Amino acid sequence: MNLDVEDLLKLVLVLVLVWIVIEVISEVLGLFASLLGPFRPLLGLVIVVLIVLWLLDRI
Repeated sequence: MNLDVEDLLKLVLVLVLVWIVIEVISEVLGLFASLLGPFRPLLGLVIVVLIVLWLLDRI
């Protein structure tokens, strides 16, 4: 397997972009979670229930 320098640079660029997107998403979710306060576990439960219902074809 032979990788060119350009291919490695493209791979590094993609990894850095993914890292930046993950950082932005985590900041937005952190802000959203701080606004929810004590309702965070309830939101997680609602998400789990929706996923299970979707997997069971109930939605």
